Amino acid sequence: MKIYFILALIFLTNHCKDTTSSSTTLSNNPRNTVNPQKLINATGNTLATRFNPPLGYKRRKLPPASFGYFLRNLPLKPIGSKVMYYNGSFKKANVYEAVVDMEISNENLQQCADAVMRLRGEYLYAKKAYHEISFRLTNGFRMDYSEWIKGNRLAVEGNHTYWRMKSSPSNTYQDFRRYMEVVFAYASTISLSQSLKSKNLGELQIGDVFIQAGSPGHAVTVVDVAENDKGKKMFLLAQSYMPAQETQILRNFNDKNISPWYSGDIADKLFTPEWTFMSSHLKAW
Repeated sequence: MKIYFILALIFLTNHCKDTTSSSTTLSNNPRNTVNPQKLINATGNTLATRFNPPLGYKRRKLPPASFGYFLRNLPLKPIGSKVMYYNGSFKKANVYEAVVDMEISNENLQQCADAVMRLRGEYLYAKKAYHEISFRLTNGFRMDYSEWIKGNRLAVEGNHTYWRMKSSPSNTYQDFRRYMEVVFAYASTISLSQSLKSKNLGELQIGDVFIQAGSPGHAVTVVDVAENDKGKKMFLLAQSYMPAQETQILRNFNDKNISPWYSGDIADKLFTPEWTFMSSHLKAW
């Protein structure tokens, strides 16, 4: 189980549901917007090379230093790989098309909101933008990686949260991963949602997040976008879930002709295999 602050107010956890509820019911009238086509390249080892855009859609060129470029080029495990849980067992629910090749720890920490923050943190660390790596914890405390690098570590005493010097200055990747694990333990869909900015669905771009804060809550990352000549968009989604598990690229059961792509032509609800979001749940960093 995750660790949470003992505060005067009781904070909701960020757990995603581990069973399907009525909120995950898919539409009874799947739309067939694109003719069946070869959307999956079995030999591709990155998101961009594994998934071809639907007919009539193209990926826009992105700057190599951008978050979108990082997400589009996420490494994937070989086709057919199973999602692994933190304890070494494998996910049985057939809700994903691919598994992101990114290790997770043996602690039950990297769940839904955590995977969103992991992708953002990995991008900023790879970019060496260490001063930009910062996440709000459930009690509002801002956990800056720049403090962690100095050797400061999180200290919690009752309702009081603060930095305490406990280690020598260091900035190895292992240090970064330890930092992220602490973030996962004390952050939530609630704190992440409060840190993000709401945006209109028509402005959707790579790196955006569909997030519903609560207990349970859920969050998924838009990891690629393709557009047609009329400006209509298709996008791919990545998630983790509960219990902690590897990040996965979701299938689209609501429109199998374009799966794993999702149409940006959404009225009010986005149906994903394990959660239903409202279009108003779209947010950005």
